[in-house]
Amino acid sequence: MSHARIIKPVVDLLRRPDGPRDRQLLFGDSVKIVENTEGWSRIAAEKDGYPGWVLSNQLGPETTETHWITAPATHAYEQPDMKSPDRVTLSFGSKLNVLSEQNRFLETELGFVPAIHAKLSATHLTDPVAVAELFLGTPYLWGGNSRFGIDCSGLVQAGLLACGISCPGDSGDQERTLGTAMPAGTQPKRGDLLFWKGHVAWVSSENMLLHANAYHMDVTFEPMDQAITRILEQGDGPVTSHVRL
Repeated sequence: MSHARIIKPVVDLLRRPDGPRDRQLLFGDSVKIVENTEGWSRIAAEKDGYPGWVLSNQLGPETTETHWITAPATHAYEQPDMKSPDRVTLSFGSKLNVLSEQNRFLETELGFVPAIHAKLSATHLTDPVAVAELFLGTPYLWGGNSRFGIDCSGLVQAGLLACGISCPGDSGDQERTLGTAMPAGTQPKRGDLLFWKGHVAWVSSENMLLHANAYHMDVTFEPMDQAITRILEQGDGPVTSHVRL
């Protein structure tokens, strides 16, 4: 089994070649290659073990990761100058190998990225809800994992991985493996998670949720009582668990 990394800004991780998207991977994500066939590679993501298929030309050799993007999104420019042409846009969580620092820009294989938009790869953030808040207004995208489109479980994973906490990619696995299930009637607090069948939301304050959802079609705040009632009335059932990390 060989190793590689993602070399495109965002790559769909497919259930089968030419199949539906299950999740996404970001520039610099490390993967294990299980097999290659007819221009496709079956892989497993290093960050969470998620399996799937990508086009083989979306993979490149491993490099040393030195920094990661901590702004919601950023540009790589042709020169260390914000007025020079931008080459590519990168999402929060993308990983970079920095070659040098010039004029407050980081030189990478893609171009020059503003240094203020990245941190050293060993740096972890401390508040996963604050990370999730960076995605406010991001359009809802089923299976999405980037600032350009994200879903409920992607929003939870983005917050936890940025804080150095392991997290599966799907809400069902998150419900089974994350934190401690709280007894019914426990008052939710910031940083807790509420789960429904097929959905998860951050608790951002005593009666406020932050979640990527298909009703609003973006990442938004929603009063907790309102969300619980709405989700039940639209036929998606009650809260299945309340988890404290």
